[in-house]
Amino acid sequence: MLELKDIMAGTFNSEAQSKNDTSYFNISLIMTPIWEGRTDGQWLYVEQAVAGNLASPYRQRVYRLRHPQTNIFTSDIYTIKNALSFAGAQTDTAKMNQLLFETIELKDGCTVTLTKNGTTYQGGTDSAKCPSELRGATYATTKITLKTRELISWDQGFNAANVQVWGATKGGYIFVKQGD
Repeated sequence: MLELKDIMAGTFNSEAQSKNDTSYFNISLIMTPIWEGRTDGQWLYVEQAVAGNLASPYRQRVYRLRHPQTNIFTSDIYTIKNALSFAGAQTDTAKMNQLLFETIELKDGCTVTLTKNGTTYQGGTDSAKCPSELRGATYATTKITLKTRELISWDQGFNAANVQVWGATKGGYIFVKQGD
């Protein structure tokens, strides 16, 4: 599980993909380990923002990584109450210290299950169980492929008639890890 946390932790962006295909935006994805003293999993604070607008992330979450079976890993997804007040917490100790377990809420049905095959983790959410109200959706799906320096994430929202109403249509966003 520590290997998975280490692969996920860091700063990623989709700049290369956005330059090759203008239907994709340059998105910043930052995942920072938190609550390292907890014994109920590995925890990450997550921010996603359009690269030109990092001060206003459009998605902030807390992920709890667990390892329930050999080669099977789960990531429980939590929303954050008053999330925007934590924007930039990965570089602001005062904000990070305010991010407490009591400030998060589990998104039922949105757990991502990953299977490890060699050095690749792959999986996603369980069909139509993750509720969403964004832009007329009734549920959302996520498909993930995670390698040492690359994360491919395909988030899509569907309405009650199973018609896609938001998210990429060609495939997932390709996030490349920056720095070391």
